[in-house]
Parts: sequence; C-alpha cells; structure tokens
Amino acid sequence: MAGWAGGPVTARAACVLAPNAGPMTLEGTNTWLLAEPGARTAVVVDPGEDDPGHRAAVLTELARRGLACALVVVTHHHPDHAAGLAAFAAAAGSPAVLRADPADPARALDGRGLDGRDLDVDGLRLRVLHTPGHTADSLCLQLPADEALLTGDTLLGRGSTVVGHADGDVGAYLASLRRLLALPAPAVLLPGHGPARTDAQAALRTQLDHRLARLEQVRAALAAGAGTVEEVVRAVHGDLDERLVGAATSSVRAQLDHLGADPPG
Repeated sequence: MAGWAGGPVTARAACVLAPNAGPMTLEGTNTWLLAEPGARTAVVVDPGEDDPGHRAAVLTELARRGLACALVVVTHHHPDHAAGLAAFAAAAGSPAVLRADPADPARALDGRGLDGRDLDVDGLRLRVLHTPGHTADSLCLQLPADEALLTGDTLLGRGSTVVGHADGDVGAYLASLRRLLALPAPAVLLPGHGPARTDAQAALRTQLDHRLARLEQVRAALAAGAGTVEEVVRAVHGDLDERLVGAATSSVRAQLDHLGADPPG
C-alpha cells in the first residue's frame, strides 16, 4: 500500500497527512479527523508538528465537512504528533484537549484516569486505551461503530514501531500488544504513520512475534560474545542506513534493559 496519501477511511474517520515524510515517519504523520455522520463537531487526533501549512490543511478539511473541532486527542508526546498542539488549539477555537499527564501517564491532565474512559462527542463514541510501550503516555482509541482501532505509534501502517531506550519500555510494549490482540478484532487499524490496515489481528501478531524474535536475536548476540551495544546492533541489524542507526541503537539499549543485560559501550 505504498503511496498512502490519507483521505477518508471509514464513515467516521479521515486522515489529513502531514508533509513530514521520512525514514521514521513513513509518508508523514497521520492527523485523524473523527466525526459521527451528520454531526457538527469532530475530534482531531494528533495535530502533528508546529507546521502552519499542515494546520491550515486540517482546518480547511474540517470547514469543508462543516465541522468544528470539539476535542483534540494526543496519542503520545513525540513532536511529530504533538508539537503543533498549542497552535492548533488556538486556531481551532480552544477545544478541549485529552492527553496523558507527563508526570502520571496513566492519567489525563485533568487528573482522571485514561484507560477505559468512554467519550461521546456529538454522537461519536470512543473508548480510550492506555497502551504504554512506545512511550509511557501512548494511547489508542476504539471506535466501536466502525470497528476501528486508532493506534498512534503503538502499531504502524507499515514496518515496525521503535521502542527506544529514552522513553520506551519493551515489557510494557509486549503487554500492550497482547492486550490489543485479546480485544475483539477491529475491522480496520488507523495508525499514526502509514496506511490504514484491514489485517488487524495479523498485524498485531506479526508485531508481537517480531519483538519476541528481536529479543532472541539480542540474546544470541550476547551469547556469541558481543561486548558492546554497537556490536549487538551490528549482529542484530547488519548494515543499516545511517539515518536509522540512532533508532536501532536506542531500540537495542531498550531490549538490553528488558533482558537485564548491560554490555559496555
């Protein structure tokens, strides 16, 4: 499904694709517009970077659909998803904001718990799921009427989510994937990057299996004598595009933390 350009995906979900394509962001960050058919207000998920052009594109699409933004949801704190939040909220008329509290990622900034929280926005029903791992504050959203699951960066439309050393947690990520696999299978996944997917269960299972296999590769590299993080990275990932070395190194460090291993370097 290369060439993803956003647009409508379900009766209640459409994507405005941010112009920040790259090795880590794929075609760009997906800003999702969620609204019940016939409604006059919408939810905007992940306004993206502080990019005036993208902000204008999101506001233009809302206006074209006759919608005002009632709520902004941020799936996690990374700048490609959240740096434009304040500017977008100001331009959109100061809608309510739902995001995790950095000091307590299981709770929202209003102090209330996030996990399992049900929302109704002009008839649009959503359920918030706290799915830590990629970051401690990662959220997913269930859209029951469309049998859709909006995943942020917990699952991408293509490739593998980075679980890095700085703010990721491999154990929490594995638990979140298992939790999502145990839910009723959604008909479509709405990811933070890359195309929407209709192979939800297979995609989640593949990602879980991939993560478990990576841990085994790290164990094998250590058993074979890899004595530094860089040697483990080379053993696990081989030759890498220079633009991906940093992410791979951070990922390996997170895997070593999970395994309780700490090679020097």
